[in-house]
Amino acid sequence: MADFSVAAKPATRPSNPNFSSGPCAKRPGFTLAALEGAALGRSHRAKGPKAKLNEVITRSKAILGMPADWRLGIVPASDTGAVEMALWSLLGARPVDVLAHESFSEAWATDVVKQLKLADARVIKAGYGALPDVTQIDFSHDVVLAWNGTTSGVRFSSGDFIPADREGLVIADSTSAAFAMDLPWDKLDVVTWSWQKVLGGEAAHGMLALSPRAVERLLTYKPAWPLPKIFRLTSGGKLSEGIFVGETINTPSMLCVEDALDGLRWAEGVGGLKGLIARSEANLKAVADWVEGNERVRFLAETPETRSCTSICLAIAAPWFTKLDAEAQAKAAKAVASLLEKENVALDAGAYRDAPPGLRIWGGATVETSDVAALLPWIDYAIDTVAAEF
Repeated sequence: MADFSVAAKPATRPSNPNFSSGPCAKRPGFTLAALEGAALGRSHRAKGPKAKLNEVITRSKAILGMPADWRLGIVPASDTGAVEMALWSLLGARPVDVLAHESFSEAWATDVVKQLKLADARVIKAGYGALPDVTQIDFSHDVVLAWNGTTSGVRFSSGDFIPADREGLVIADSTSAAFAMDLPWDKLDVVTWSWQKVLGGEAAHGMLALSPRAVERLLTYKPAWPLPKIFRLTSGGKLSEGIFVGETINTPSMLCVEDALDGLRWAEGVGGLKGLIARSEANLKAVADWVEGNERVRFLAETPETRSCTSICLAIAAPWFTKLDAEAQAKAAKAVASLLEKENVALDAGAYRDAPPGLRIWGGATVETSDVAALLPWIDYAIDTVAAEF
């Protein structure tokens, strides 16, 4: 055992133990009554339901401060679908630099290199806890990156490394960043996210935002490969404008649409983007204050400025844990997460399956800081309790 005293079992529990990184906690006070206005049993192409879909788009653009000349559409298959649409529709016109520093950005690198098989693609890598070396990027190339690493807890703190006069497009998977971080719209060309992250919406629907430069690419470049129907953003050489006013490519869930609208209205009520960012940053600060001087844990993110305020990833640093081999560390970390779940203080808080063993606490805006504060002593208790088994 380490030389610090063993943590006692806490008396206070979080009011909401949902710390999953997706789907994420519902907004405070949510009940199923919020969905009573859903356009169930209706065609999504009818006037009323289509208006609701368009409302998701317009409210999202307003809250995020998206430039007026950007297009935003609702697309199939969550953030994954939105990213895939962008990669398969836009890439191939220029060389590509893919920044890979965690599971999902690694997946985009695999798509580019092994599925699209672009010969002029480079993968700029970094390990978990770090960001790739941005000085290696050639901005005459298209660039693919994850603005916030959902499985690593590492984010870009600004867009200063992206030149305004870049020649290529910048495609940013922002699923765990949108609504919790101030995205530099002037430095990005494609931004994607899903409903089930910062605003706590339900799954299966993605959002695809396109700059005028991205639209121009769509209209002037035709990929060498065929595109399935759900990827097609143009028709007859013209942009399918209906996608960006609520005419979805395939059938959406109107129940999920109502839930998304509820989350957006709640966001407006807590101060819009500034309020959402403040809530998420307060959650990160609560964890950071606890981590400081704590011998049991450390942030996976190596640099304070790059620590995510949504997917807060922690490595176990207790001396007994660091002496274990890799297999035993994985078992011990799972045991800590299991104990937190058994005590009903943190559900789904284990590290992502491809990440180093540890914990991942969702700190997005729907999570109350009081619940984060109540959870932290339980992590101390769980790590000390599991130590006895190893």
